[in-house]
Amino acid sequence: MRERQYAYAQRALAALRDELTKREVSAALVVAEDGRPGLDVTDSRLRVRRVFVHTGFCWFYWGDQGDERVTCLRLGTAVERIVQAVRDGWHEGEQGELRIDLHGIAEAYRI
Repeated sequence: MRERQYAYAQRALAALRDELTKREVSAALVVAEDGRPGLDVTDSRLRVRRVFVHTGFCWFYWGDQGDERVTCLRLGTAVERIVQAVRDGWHEGEQGELRIDLHGIAEAYRI
C-alpha cells in the first residue's frame, strides 16, 4: 500500500513540476529527510517551500493553513493556485506541517 501511495505522490509531483516549469516557476523534485517525495518550489521572493502530496485526501500542500493546499484531482486548478501563491509569495515564517493520520482516525471508530 505504501509503495503505491509513494508512486502516486511521485507521479503527481512530476506532473505538477512539468506544468509549473512551463509557467517559468522554479520547481525541483526532492526526497525529504523522512523519505517522502516533495517538490521544492521557489516563490517571487526567492524563498523555497516544499510541496507534498497527502494521498489520503488527494491534496498538494505546502503548509498547514487552509489556503496552503489544493486538490491533486484537477491539475490545472492546482497549478494555477500554486502559481498564484508563488507570485504572492509564501507565508512568512517556517513552513507548517500538515499531518493527518487517517489510520488513527479509522482505528478510533473501529468496533
